[in-house]
Amino acid sequence: MILLIGSQKGGPGKTTVAVNLAVEYARQGKDVCLVDADQQRSAARWHADREEQGHQPPIVCLEKLGNIHGTLVELAGRYEVVIVDVAGKDSREMRTAMTAADKMIVVVRPSQFDLDTLSHMADVIEQAMDINPGLEVRGLIAQAPSNPSVTERTDAREYLADYPQITALETVLYERKAYRDVVGEGLGVVEWSNPKAKAEIQELAAEVQA
Repeated sequence: MILLIGSQKGGPGKTTVAVNLAVEYARQGKDVCLVDADQQRSAARWHADREEQGHQPPIVCLEKLGNIHGTLVELAGRYEVVIVDVAGKDSREMRTAMTAADKMIVVVRPSQFDLDTLSHMADVIEQAMDINPGLEVRGLIAQAPSNPSVTERTDAREYLADYPQITALETVLYERKAYRDVVGEGLGVVEWSNPKAKAEIQELAAEVQA
């Protein structure tokens, strides 16, 4: 499975999603390759910290920029799960990855600034599907406020419904300090002490594979 994590805006937590899914799938016994296709190299730095600390299970990380279609197809023949982290913008890396990916997660925060990017993203998805009609695109609401009285999560889900190219995931990732705490340790929240964050990632991993 080639799983692309993308967005049209920086800051929604793409890399957080990518590295945490990589850890969860590796813990399930799958051979996982994490592809960092973002010039900021956040996933690669996280991986370097993980390697330095000697955490298990191991995860392979590869850095690749530009046209990454061929690289992803090759990696898919060697690994059970290939997770691709691209920059939060319309980039060559994202577009070429979309032509190879089996699934894509579009990560958005429940804010109007993020939701306003979905129109352009839907257009890009339609273009990619002309080449890769089997691409399955899901929308993930991330960094949602945990206060039950705040309706942003519900409002964002309704907004996503206007874009049939992007099917909203049932799983929601909430704003939790645990996601930040694990980064410098090269860990995922499934290896940490926050049961709510752990449950979110495990639920997401299961839903993506379903």
